[in-house]
Amino acid sequence: MQKTVSGIFKMVSSAQETSERTLKERQTLVSATGETLADTLHRVLEKEIAEGRLAPGSRLDEKEIAERFGVSRTPVREALRLLGATGLVESKGRQGVTVRTISMATLLEMFQVMAEMEGLCARLAARRITPEQRDNLEAIHRRLEAASVNRSDIDTFYEVNKEFHEAIYEASRNEFLAAQTRALRNRVGAYRRRVTYLPSRIADTLREHDEVMQAIFRHDGDAAHNAMRGHLNLLGDNLVDFIAHFS
Repeated sequence: MQKTVSGIFKMVSSAQETSERTLKERQTLVSATGETLADTLHRVLEKEIAEGRLAPGSRLDEKEIAERFGVSRTPVREALRLLGATGLVESKGRQGVTVRTISMATLLEMFQVMAEMEGLCARLAARRITPEQRDNLEAIHRRLEAASVNRSDIDTFYEVNKEFHEAIYEASRNEFLAAQTRALRNRVGAYRRRVTYLPSRIADTLREHDEVMQAIFRHDGDAAHNAMRGHLNLLGDNLVDFIAHFS
C-alpha cells in the first residue's frame, strides 16, 4: 500500500510540474476555418486541461498565456471566460483564474452521469453503426491492444483509448448527445486520465472495451449500454480508491 501511495504522490507532483512546463512553452496558434483568436485559445487550453497538461488547481495567468502564444491579453481574457462558462476554470478573486478542482462527491456524480451518457451512445451505436464505422472501431481496438504492450507509455494508450470512445460517439449518429458527452468528458479528463495509472486498469480496459464492441457488433443495444455503463462506473470506483489516499 505504501508503495502505491508513494507512486500516486509522485504522479500528482509530476502533474503539477507538467502544468508549469506547459505554461512556459512558446506555441504558435493555428486557427481552424472561421475561428476567432479567442476561439482558438479556448480550444487549445480546453484540450490541455482535459489531457491533464494543465492540472486541477493550476493558476492561469493572463500575461503568461498571452506571452506564451504571442497574443494580446484581450483574446486570452475571452478564452478564459469561455472556459469558465463550461466549468473548466474558476475565478478566485485576487488569486486569479485557476483550473477547477472537483470534489470527490461531485466527481462521482459526474462519472455516474457520464456512464449513462456513454451507455446511450453505445446503445445507439449498436443500432446505427455502419460497416465502415465497425471496421474503424475494430482497428482502433487492435491499436489499443498494441499500445498496451508498452506499459511505460501510458500517454499513447490513453490517447488511443479516447479514439475508441470517440468512434462510438460518432457511430451513435446523434451529434447533440456526442457533444454533451464530450463536454462532460473534458471536465473530468484530468481525473479520468489518472485512473489509467492504477494497477490492472489497462488489462481491465481492454476486456471491457471488447465487451462493449462485441455487443455493438451483435446489434444488442441493452448489452452495449450495460457494458459501457459498467466500464465507466468501474472507473468511478477506482477513482474513489485513488482519491481516498488523499483523505
